[in-house]
Amino acid sequence: MAGVALLLLLVFCQGTLQAEATSPMTQPATVAVAALPEGELSAYPAQLPPLPYEYGALTKAIDAETMQIHHDRHHASYVKNLNAALKQQPNLQNRSVEALLRDLKSLPADIRTTIQNNGGGHLNHTIFWQLMSPNGGGQPTGAIANAIDQTFGSFDNFKKQFNEAGGARFGSGWVWLVRNPQGQLQITSTPNQDSPIMEGSYPILGNDVWEHAYYLRYQNLRAEYLTNWWNVVNWQEVERRFQLASQQ
Repeated sequence: MAGVALLLLLVFCQGTLQAEATSPMTQPATVAVAALPEGELSAYPAQLPPLPYEYGALTKAIDAETMQIHHDRHHASYVKNLNAALKQQPNLQNRSVEALLRDLKSLPADIRTTIQNNGGGHLNHTIFWQLMSPNGGGQPTGAIANAIDQTFGSFDNFKKQFNEAGGARFGSGWVWLVRNPQGQLQITSTPNQDSPIMEGSYPILGNDVWEHAYYLRYQNLRAEYLTNWWNVVNWQEVERRFQLASQQ
């Protein structure tokens, strides 16, 4: 009897240890996304961030008129619409844009799509402006360069796959390099103003492929825009975001 009791105790303990070892894997990790170096993006009142450079500073890829319209009208409209949606929602006003997008299903049905479109647009563009620089371009260095080589074989292969994904996005949307929920680098694309954080991924690098981002200069030649855009990529910011992603 003592032997049977001991055997049952061992089986019980083993099962408990296995459950403790595997249970964390079943819980999805919370993905915090710092849109700005100082933290997450305030949802209310949402504010239009200033461009970190002049409208005409990125002419290696984007003309000044496009930048002005893109920032002052398109991004500004997302901010205005987000504030309007949250004006009568005091219980949501102290949350960040990231928190709202991570938990869309908990939002009132009548504003859910508005938050998805305009909160996503505000977050995506706030990140986008920082991902470009008048002194950008060239190739990445440091940890992000090593990670790109390990994941995609080479920087050239990475650019090719990124541009193909951006070109293949039907209609409006974004192309991204993200850290996915499995902790891997991945190229992905999102429709409209959807954010990768809605799928549990961390956006490290992203390019806007809505027509308003390039049409004045490139018309229907999205592929040319995607190619020229690498001339203004701010690799220091990409490295910062990669380091943040690695800490999640």
